[in-house]
Amino acid sequence: MKNCYINGIGSVSIQATGFSIFDAEITTVQNVNKAQQPSYKELIAPAMSRRMAKGVKMSIYAANKALFEAKMVDPQAIIVGTGLGCIEDSEKFLDAIIENEEQFLTPTAFIQSTHNTVAAQIALLLQCKAYNFTYVNGANSFENALFDAFMQLKHLDKENILIGGVDEIAPYTFSMFEMVGKVKRVGDNINFKKPETNGIPLAEGANFFALSVKKTANTYAEVVDLLVFNDFKDDETSTIKAFLEKNNLSVNTIDVIVLGVNADAVQQPFYHKIQVLFTETPQAYYQHISGSYDTASAFGLKVAAEIIRSQSYPEKLKYNEAQPEKIENILLVNQNNLTDFSFVLLSKC
Repeated sequence: MKNCYINGIGSVSIQATGFSIFDAEITTVQNVNKAQQPSYKELIAPAMSRRMAKGVKMSIYAANKALFEAKMVDPQAIIVGTGLGCIEDSEKFLDAIIENEEQFLTPTAFIQSTHNTVAAQIALLLQCKAYNFTYVNGANSFENALFDAFMQLKHLDKENILIGGVDEIAPYTFSMFEMVGKVKRVGDNINFKKPETNGIPLAEGANFFALSVKKTANTYAEVVDLLVFNDFKDDETSTIKAFLEKNNLSVNTIDVIVLGVNADAVQQPFYHKIQVLFTETPQAYYQHISGSYDTASAFGLKVAAEIIRSQSYPEKLKYNEAQPEKIENILLVNQNNLTDFSFVLLSKC
């Protein structure tokens, strides 16, 4: 059976363009966190850029970086996961409907707002007529895109696939989230290790990965296996142990576990259970760097892949005091609102 390797990564996040987990300084997470936009003029014509949704532009940039790093010219599939799609343009179009009393509407915002616009625009720029698919499954959107690519690389005749996760912030949607207590409010204490308030520090970003069955000199890590589900049939401990045993591993053979802790006091008990199970294992976290959004787990995958390739474990990622003796196997654990669970297992090549 063929393997699945991460050969290129591109990212747009709330951190500076070109951010690495080894950078000395990081932008502190607030209650709402806008992505720092890179220069798009080398990739997108100004006339097109003005009409494009923010999520589309971020994704084109991140996808281009991933493909360039992997030296991948013509991916055999483009698969994107998004929780809310290009929600900002959805709001613009709905506002226009109300303001213009459903008359004299221009279609640009509507066209740019559909969830599959991101994958479609990337394909148009690459002139790629291959498999093109978008998953919209809440906080499992990116993991479903990854699973699709993983299965195609393993079992079909595909060799190179581009995948990504993207979400953006829009003002009206944020106000709704704030109203129902889904997000942090101004002045809320944002503590990822001992959260005291409900809600997440909402953010946005785009993270893309060039996957291949072939290992190169630039390969980050191998995606060994993943598990995506909405609820536990058994308890957390037995489910994780069964997943690891399936891959001939155990709790003791995981060198680093990366947790998607999101500073929400309601969701923290789940991660506490995982912490107890992996007490002796180095525990890392990443949403204090990326902020929280439906596809933030894609940023978590980027972090895990960078740890494996560099064989380094930066201080800023440490969730506990344990230090890895070696870094060969990393388990990435994510959830959102105590559902949309996922485990992703990476190994050193």
